[in-house]
Amino acid sequence: MKQWFWNTVAAAALMLCLGVGYVSIRIEAQSAREEARPADVILVLGAAEYRGRPSPVLRARLDHALELYQGKLAPRIMTSGGAGGDPVFTEGAVGRSYLISHGVPPEAIIVESEGETTVHSVTLASEILRRMDLHSVIVVSDGYHIYRVKKMLQSRGLTAYGSPRREIYTDPLRERWNYVKQAIGYMLWRIGVPV
Repeated sequence: MKQWFWNTVAAAALMLCLGVGYVSIRIEAQSAREEARPADVILVLGAAEYRGRPSPVLRARLDHALELYQGKLAPRIMTSGGAGGDPVFTEGAVGRSYLISHGVPPEAIIVESEGETTVHSVTLASEILRRMDLHSVIVVSDGYHIYRVKKMLQSRGLTAYGSPRREIYTDPLRERWNYVKQAIGYMLWRIGVPV
């Protein structure tokens, strides 16, 4: 009986590792794929903000979205992300202010400012887009983030294209770890755990 139990545990662990490995490879492939094409909206996933100013990561995402907008790939940009512990500012609102300061008309910006996690932000953004009758999205984020976000949007009936922000400095070990973390997050989301 004990041997059967430990064989089952080992087989389950092996299957889990293979699953994470497989999804990590798919995430890595997606992370470098530029799919931007005409769509209804450009969705910028939130990242840290510092007292009303975008962090370098958020600024890079916003700058990339700005390039896509100026290239007329979509008539609107949606910024996302909640307060993240800041009592005054939200990532979504900071993104909006940054884009306005760079010439994007306020009426072209949609803000989702309540999301506390990726799943929460994508859920709220999807609902806003559904209510606005918008159906296609260019997802702007870090490359390792795009696969999971695309899958979440597609599960809500949206057509999603990935457009990773450019990374100047990359650490291969850190990138691999990000692929694994996103694979685990994706697999948890698939079974209903909102991370």
